[in-house]
Amino acid sequence: MILNARDTYRALEKAKKLKNVNYGVIGCGMMAREHIRNIALLPGARVSVVYDPVADLAEAAASLAGGAHVAESLEELLTFAALDALVIVSPNNLHVNQLREIAARRPLPILCEKPLYTNASDAAVIDDLRATYPHPIWVAMEYRYMPPVAALIDQVVEATGGVTMLSIREHRFPFLPKIGDWNRFNENTGGTLVEKCCHFFDLMHFILKSDPVQVMASAGQVLNHKEERYGGRTPDIWDSGYVIVDFASGARAMLELCMYAEGSRYQEEISAVGPSGKIEAFVPGPGRFWPTNLGPAPVPQLIVSPRNPKGPFAVDIPVDPALLAAGDHNGSTFYQHQRFNAVVRGEGIVEVTLDDGARAVAMGLAAQESARTGKAVAL
Repeated sequence: MILNARDTYRALEKAKKLKNVNYGVIGCGMMAREHIRNIALLPGARVSVVYDPVADLAEAAASLAGGAHVAESLEELLTFAALDALVIVSPNNLHVNQLREIAARRPLPILCEKPLYTNASDAAVIDDLRATYPHPIWVAMEYRYMPPVAALIDQVVEATGGVTMLSIREHRFPFLPKIGDWNRFNENTGGTLVEKCCHFFDLMHFILKSDPVQVMASAGQVLNHKEERYGGRTPDIWDSGYVIVDFASGARAMLELCMYAEGSRYQEEISAVGPSGKIEAFVPGPGRFWPTNLGPAPVPQLIVSPRNPKGPFAVDIPVDPALLAAGDHNGSTFYQHQRFNAVVRGEGIVEVTLDDGARAVAMGLAAQESARTGKAVAL
C-alpha cells in the first residue's frame, strides 16, 4: 500500500467534517459490550454495524447498540456505507489477520484491543502497518486512563523526584469464561503475561519514559482451571507470577500477578518511588463483583508519601457512577473512547500507538520465555 500527501490530506479533511462517528465493532463478546456502552455515552457517536461469527452474540450486541446492522462476515462489515471507524474486540489470535484484511479492503481508523498480536513472528505485520496504514490505529491500553492511575501518572515526577523503582500488583479473579473457551490456552492468548499483563508493561514504559532492556520472570499455573477440560484438553494458561524488568535509565519495575485473590479490597496497587518520595494508586476491581453484604464498593485512592517532611497524604478519587455502570475498568474505557473519537474527527492525536502496543507484547513474550526457561531475556 503506497501513500501520498494527497491521500493523507483528504483523509484528514474528511475526518474534520464528521458530525457523527459511525463505528463498526468486530467481535461481540463481553468486552465488546463494554465498548458499545461507552460509545453510547459519547455525543455524536453510534455503533452502526457489528460482526461476530456467533450469531447470538452479534444479535445481542446489535440490540445493545440500539439496532445496529448485523454483518455476516468481516468482508460485509467493511462494505457497510455508514462506517467511519472500527473497534476490534475479537480473540487475541485473530487480531493480525483482521488488521491485514482491513488494510487490504477498506482502511479506516481503528481502535484495536490488546494484545496486538500473540506470536513473535507477527511483529513484522505491525511494522508494515506502521509504515503503510493511512489512518490512525489506537491500541486499547485503557489502564492508563483509570482515574487513580491517571492521577499517579500526572503527579509521579513531582512526588518522587524521578522514579527509580516501580511496582505493580494485580490480585484479582480468575479468567472469566469466554465463547469457545479461547482464553484457556496459550496458543490463542499469547500466554497470561501477554494477554493480561501487556497493560502493565505498557504502564511501566509510559511511567518510566525509558526502554526495557532485560526481563526476568517466574510464573506458572498454580491453581486455576486445572480440573477443566475442553475437547479433552486441559487449560495451560498461567494464573500467577513475578516479572522484573530492567530499563535503560537504570530504573527497575516489578509486576506481581495473582489470579486467585479476588477477596482483595483493591485489585491493582501501583507504587512508584524516587529520591523525593513515594506515590501509590489503589484501584478496586469491578463493582459488580463486590459482596453487597460488605457495604459500598471501595473507592479508588491516591497516596503521596514525601520523605521530607514525612507523612503520607491520601485522597479519594471517585469515579462517575455512570462510567462505572458502563464497564469493569473504572471509567477508563470511556476516557479512552473520548480521545479516540477526537482522533477520528481529526481533533486529537493517537496516545497509545502501534509502537506502544508492540513493545508491550514483546515484553510479555520475553516474560513468558524467561519463566519457561528460567533465564533472563534481553530486549
